[in-house]
Amino acid sequence: MHSLHYLWMKTYLQMKHLVSTQATPLGLSPGQPKILEFLAEYGEHEQKDIAAYCEIEPATVGSILLRMETAGLVLRRNRTNNRRSLYVSLTPKGEQMAHMVQDIFARSEAQITAELTEEERATLFRLLHKCLQNGTGNGE
Repeated sequence: MHSLHYLWMKTYLQMKHLVSTQATPLGLSPGQPKILEFLAEYGEHEQKDIAAYCEIEPATVGSILLRMETAGLVLRRNRTNNRRSLYVSLTPKGEQMAHMVQDIFARSEAQITAELTEEERATLFRLLHKCLQNGTGNGE
């Protein structure tokens, strides 16, 4: 029998593979789908907030965002009241791509949980959230 850690790792890697195989043909590299999802859900945010939410090192987020800006997916700018921080928002092209990414995530989740009932999905979600809270102390 496999350990919980092993099952978690394998499930994560399967999900990552499902998302990657659908996102790569769209020209998206690792890290970009979750940034698009974050910006679509929460709107314009500071670069440091994106890094924290997506669990990506700030320097790595900077290089990912540079590629996304070059591709016309995001816009980075300073605000007049805070010139030290970069604020990131989706462009119209980025909004379109974010909708496509949300569909990719939904299809991938549906595939991974295909054999679960709605009640089992809800229980899984609740239990994973609880585990996350235990691990981080806040559930974020």
